[in-house]
Amino acid sequence: MRLNTKFIEELELLNLYELDGSFAGIKIHHEAAPERIAAAQRLHGKNMTTLVDGGYLTPLGIEA
Repeated sequence: MRLNTKFIEELELLNLYELDGSFAGIKIHHEAAPERIAAAQRLHGKNMTTLVDGGYLTPLGIEA
């Protein structure tokens, strides 16, 4: 099975979040790689994060 590059970028970004209950969010800065910025925007569009540039995981994002 071959995985889509965009899917892998989103997984890598989701992996940056800590799920230990600390409720720590992340911030994707405008200097970040374009692929990372695009992945953050896609995750927000899928209602997995609270902000287009990271923020916190939503309940849907936590399940992912």
